[in-house]
Formats: sequence, structure tokens, C-alpha cells
Amino acid sequence: MPLPAGPAARPGPHGGRRGHAGQGGGGRVGVSLYKRMLGYVRPYVSRLLLAMLLMVGVSALSGSTAFLVKPILDDIFISKDATRLTYIPLLVLAIYLSRGFLEFAQAYLMSGAGQRVVRDIRDHLYRHMQSLSLSFYLKNSTGVLMSRVLNDVALMQSAITDAATGLIKDIFTAAFLVFVIFYRDWRLALVALVAFPLAFWPIARFGRRLRRTSTQAQEITGGLTSHLQETISGAKLVKSFGAEGYEVERFATRNQELFRLSMKVVKVQAMTSPLSETFAGVGAAAVIYYGGYSVVSGHSTPGNFFSFMTALFMLYEPVKRLSRINNVVQQGIAAGTRVFEVIDTLPDVREKEDAVELPPIRDGIEFSHVDFRYAEEGDPVLTDVDFRVPAGTMVAIVGSSGAGKTTLVDLIPRFYDPKAGSIRVDGTDIRDATVSSLRAQIAVVSQHTILFNDTVRNNIAYGIPGAPMEKVAEAARRANAHAFVERMPDGYETVVGEQGLRLSGGERQRLAIARALLKDAPILILDEATSALDSESERVVQDALDTLMRGRTTFVIAHRLSTVRNADVILVIEGGRIVERGRHDELLATESRYRTFYHKQFEERKTDPSTASGKG
Repeated sequence: MPLPAGPAARPGPHGGRRGHAGQGGGGRVGVSLYKRMLGYVRPYVSRLLLAMLLMVGVSALSGSTAFLVKPILDDIFISKDATRLTYIPLLVLAIYLSRGFLEFAQAYLMSGAGQRVVRDIRDHLYRHMQSLSLSFYLKNSTGVLMSRVLNDVALMQSAITDAATGLIKDIFTAAFLVFVIFYRDWRLALVALVAFPLAFWPIARFGRRLRRTSTQAQEITGGLTSHLQETISGAKLVKSFGAEGYEVERFATRNQELFRLSMKVVKVQAMTSPLSETFAGVGAAAVIYYGGYSVVSGHSTPGNFFSFMTALFMLYEPVKRLSRINNVVQQGIAAGTRVFEVIDTLPDVREKEDAVELPPIRDGIEFSHVDFRYAEEGDPVLTDVDFRVPAGTMVAIVGSSGAGKTTLVDLIPRFYDPKAGSIRVDGTDIRDATVSSLRAQIAVVSQHTILFNDTVRNNIAYGIPGAPMEKVAEAARRANAHAFVERMPDGYETVVGEQGLRLSGGERQRLAIARALLKDAPILILDEATSALDSESERVVQDALDTLMRGRTTFVIAHRLSTVRNADVILVIEGGRIVERGRHDELLATESRYRTFYHKQFEERKTDPSTASGKG
């Protein structure tokens, strides 16, 4: 079964992306998107509610320190009350000890919930990415997708957990401080309420601009990550062409663009707080004048006024943090837009709800008038492809580069679906079968061998967790790989390095063949599996391939014409159409394209047949 997109996934237009929700879409869209982000918090509501209760305690204790200023000033310093001098310091100590404990507990609970939320988002995003079709990966670079999983989810974490924590804590703190302010002098509090709302104007003014700029900066970051990934993995090519300076210049250009956008973000963030402080200062001046007049005229005491001012100045910090929280939330919404854009992408290849398990192949595979194109409005890649392959036979696919050979075999495991026609296994349309049962019957060995930065054993047993060591070693022996694996420092536990770069091309291919042998799938696809190898490596790998092909329904893209000669049927593809079909001798006996191709490989190049290859 394909992995689910998760409860948050929604169909996008034309079965693709949903659009850019939240990206400059106004406050309503931003709030909707933030609510969706907060949906990941639901499993941890109990933990968060407890943390919120503790926050209420922290906020109340913060407000009580401002409340105590009046008795400290009026009773101790002015009235010189010795009794108050005894217990008020102890009360202050108890307040700060209690506040410290509660603050630790709520921070631990809230941060724990936050880390769980981030884990869940990353798991959901990665799980959904694994369910998407190959077309998705053709449209999106590796670096951009890495940026979504790492950078954007980190920004979402700040918006969901850090911002939410600060928001709740600061709102409660502000509420208790406002209570102290009104309790001490409600007239003075009204003066403050008239003046201080001006401090919030910069928050609303710069929020939308910050979101737009943050979105652009993250897009550039994705491109920069992609550039890094390409040039690091392609370091050998860069150096062989002496292109280090060119790549440095490309990187510097993108890095400068990121710097420019980052400075815009810094500028907006830097302007928000000072402007808020300036407007807050105007309000503070008005309050000090009015409050000072009340004390001078005898309508209030110094302790009452300073308790009011302490609460007012303490109120400024949570308000200031709230302005910063808005910036974090705007950046998180921009990041959430990009993450949900991926999550809301539906796979092109989808499994039917009533899909059936496909039994092991018995009769054969049939292409029935299949058409295919990569894009809806793109040029056709395959047109009216129609043929049948009996089970246990080998079909060779020959043609020039770009003829559509690889695309044809990619349709068999449903990497893509045909735009017209059908592909049937034992009479069952593969679109009616579960993807897992279909792909369980197919093994692929291609020119570009993929090995992971893991042990030899795990690379051979990839997709078959828990495979016994005896079977892994037996597959390696049949693939002519056991001998060189045994010579490695840690044998089958040797880590092969990123993309298997510690191995030669022939060694990588033999491990890929061992992987296919261990899978023991009845359908085999060989996509130019030896075209990049030298003559000696190709000979050893070909022996392993001969072992692999025995008794299987095999599709061979003409990686070696000596193998093609033994095929049960040869399909010659040109311009996405099958233009010729037949056995080797039959096609050579006519003035066919295959005959031209054959002579081009063996006569014009004057090479041994075992080294000729046709790339497609």
C-alpha cells in the first residue's frame, strides 16, 4: 500500500500542488495556515495544558513582585515598620524560588512537546515525500527538498512551540501586570491604555512584509542548498573541468542574494522593536507626569506610584517579546506554506481503494496500445506501444538515445502511468493491483547504481530487513561479488561510503546484481547495466547478469548486443514507437534499422561484441 498523505493533505488543482497558501495571501489565510500548523499539537494537549497552568503560576508570581513594591517602599522605607522588614524579604525569596521551579517545569514540558511536534512534522513530511511519484522528484531539486525538511520545519518549530510558549506566557504575565496597574491607580491606567496601543502599530505594519521577505529568503536558501549538494557530490567533475572558479562565482552570486534578503529581514526585525519602544516611551512620559502630579498633590503615595510604574515597566518586556513573536510567527507561516505545499501534493500514481494483490506472474506481460508523455501538454514519449512478453522470456529493447526505451520499462513498476492504453500482468491491469504487490515482483539493475552510505550487507539486503547472512553471502557469490567483499577491511560489515564511491564501477554493479538476486523477483529490468564499465569489469558483471536472468521474465535495454542476440524477441524503438520486432537472425536478414545498428556497433567500431553497448 502507498504511504498515506496524512490527515492534513488536500487535493490540489489538477491533482498537483494546492497553491501558495499564506504567501502574501493576507491575514485570513495566514491565520488559517497557522491553525493548521497548530493541528500537530493536538496529541500533546494534556502536556501543554499542564504547562499552561504552570505558566499561569509563573505569570502570577511575576505580577506579585510589582505588587510588593508598594509595601516595601511605603511600609519599610517610609513608615519604617520593623515587622514588615522581617517577612517581606522572606516572601520575596519564596516568590523567586517558586517562580524558578515553575518556570523550569513549564519550560521542560513545553519544549518536550515542541520537540515531539517537530519530530511529527518531519516524519509526516518525509513519509508523504516517499509516497510521491518520480515525477515529483523530477520537478524539485534535491537541495530544495532538503531545505523543506530541515530549514522550513525548524522555522515551523519556532512558530508553533517557541512562539506559542512565549505568547501564552507573556499574555498571562501582561494580564496580571495589567491587574496590578488598575488596582493601584485606575485613572493612571487609563492614561497608559490611551498611549501604549501605539506601540503595537509597528507589529501589524511590518508583519506582512516580513512574511514575504522570509518566503523569498527561504526559496534562495533552497537553491543554495541544491547548489551545495550538486557541487559536493559532483566534486570530481568540477575539478576535472577546472570549474572551481565558475562554481565559486555561482555560489557567491546566490549567497549574495541570500545576504540581501536576510538583511531585509534583519532590517524589518530591527525596526519593529525600536519603533515600539519609541511609542512606548511617549506613553511612559505621559504616565510619569500624571502620576508624579498625583503624588505631589497628595492623591497617591510614592509606594503606590512606584508599584504602578514597576508593573508598567515590567509590562513593556512581554509586549516587546510579543512583537518579536509576531515576526517568528510570520516566518513560520511562510515556512509552513512551503512545507504544506509538499504535503498537499498528491502522487501522480495512486492506488485504487479496491486494489487487489497481484499473484506471482504465470502467463506474461502485455502492453496494449500504450501512450505516454511526461507533461499534459508535452510531446509524446511513447505512442501506440503494443506487444506481449510470455513469462520466463527475454525481450531486448534497442534504439537510439532518447527513443523512449527507459521510459517504456519505467511504466512496468508504475513509476509513471500511461496516458492511454494499459499494461497487464496475467491479464490484470497493473493499475488495479496494489503497488507493493506489483513492485515486489520486479527487480531493477540500472547503469546508475544506487548504494547507500551503509554496510555491504545492508546494501545487498536493502528492502529485505532481517535477511539471513547466509542468503546475503549466497547472493553475493552468485553475483561474483563475494571474493572482493571478503577482501574488504570488515567484510560484509564494511561501510561503502556515500553512493558507494569507495568501490569501483564493476564492484558497485555486482552488489546491485546481488541485491536483485536476493530479492528473487520473477520480473527483471536491466537498464544499460554494463554500459559504463570497462571490458574486464563488463565480462565479470555479464557473467553475474547471466546468472540473474535465468528463469525470469527479463527486459533488457541494449546494454550489450551479444546478450541481445540471445533475446527471445527484440523491439526496435524510434521516436517512441516500436518500428521493428523479431529475433536477432530475423532482423539481420532484412534491411532493418536493427541491422544498421548492429553493423554500426560491430563493424564500424571494429570492437569485440562483448564490449559494444547502445545507450538510450
